[in-house]
Amino acid sequence: MAGPLALRFVSSFPHARQMPATVAEIALVGRSNVGKSSLLNALAQRKKLARTSKTPGATRLINAFELGAEGSGLWLVDLPGYGYAKASKAEQGRWSAMAEGYLAHREPLRGVLHLIDGEIGPTGLDLQTVEWLDGLGLPVTYVATKADKVRPSRRGNRRSELAAKLGTDRGTVHWTSSTKGTGITELRALVATLLQA
Repeated sequence: MAGPLALRFVSSFPHARQMPATVAEIALVGRSNVGKSSLLNALAQRKKLARTSKTPGATRLINAFELGAEGSGLWLVDLPGYGYAKASKAEQGRWSAMAEGYLAHREPLRGVLHLIDGEIGPTGLDLQTVEWLDGLGLPVTYVATKADKVRPSRRGNRRSELAAKLGTDRGTVHWTSSTKGTGITELRALVATLLQA
């Protein structure tokens, strides 16, 4: 059983080039209201590790969290969410450039956790991101969030539909619920393995 990840907030960065050298990093990518901050808090079993907001788009910088002892150099990196309609086009463009600059050029990056809203399935923007990440050749793990919001009678079909849209096998999608704790133990183990490999 994987216990809570010993994560601590390191810093926020406006650009990847301002980030120091590390040993290994895993990035969290997803739409602005997919629940990245809630998932980070669930992984660490801490309510206020990452700031959550009722308003989508709260993450506007690259936020870094370190696993284990201070100075371990093992980072979980929360990138600004994409697709927040109420932000200005200029602001959306800035967030997008920030995330893309990190994902395309960050040397210690080991892989990406791509969060997809399990209740509504992959959006057009999600699928564009899938394609773009594929083009970069980065190892991607799909994490379906909000599993608790999918009715029990729909869960089997929803898992198959979501995986088919992503072009992957349903067994490779990690289904999670930050509120109910579904799939969190397994995801903790996966994150620890990816960072410490």
